[in-house]
Amino acid sequence: MAEGQKHLTGGCLCGHVKFRVEGPMREVVACHCSQCRKQTGNFFASSNAKSADVSFVETKGLKWFKSSEEAERGFCQDCGSALFWRRFDSDTISITAGSLDGKTGLRICEHIYVADKPDWYEITDGIKQYPIWR
Repeated sequence: MAEGQKHLTGGCLCGHVKFRVEGPMREVVACHCSQCRKQTGNFFASSNAKSADVSFVETKGLKWFKSSEEAERGFCQDCGSALFWRRFDSDTISITAGSLDGKTGLRICEHIYVADKPDWYEITDGIKQYPIWR
């Protein structure tokens, strides 16, 4: 969170999903795997927080899709915004960086699944890259 912030808020494009994060958030990870690209149209840039620190203020558009045996993805069924990713066996939830409101103080800290990256862009930011998950 940006200095002085006690919480972050976020949501989808149409406002049918809104959330609030009360606790600390991890720096942003950029995932280049094929599932993330299919969901977002590009790489998936997300932070994460403890699930217990996330409260949903508006959920009328929230839909969850089981994307694998280990995880599901949350999105707004009304406007299509990609919002969340969570493992079934975890106490954290990944939140798309673009869904957060205002300044966050977060920065990209690493790129994962770079071996799956398509050929139409290059990663030139000098940040650590991993061919798969760390």
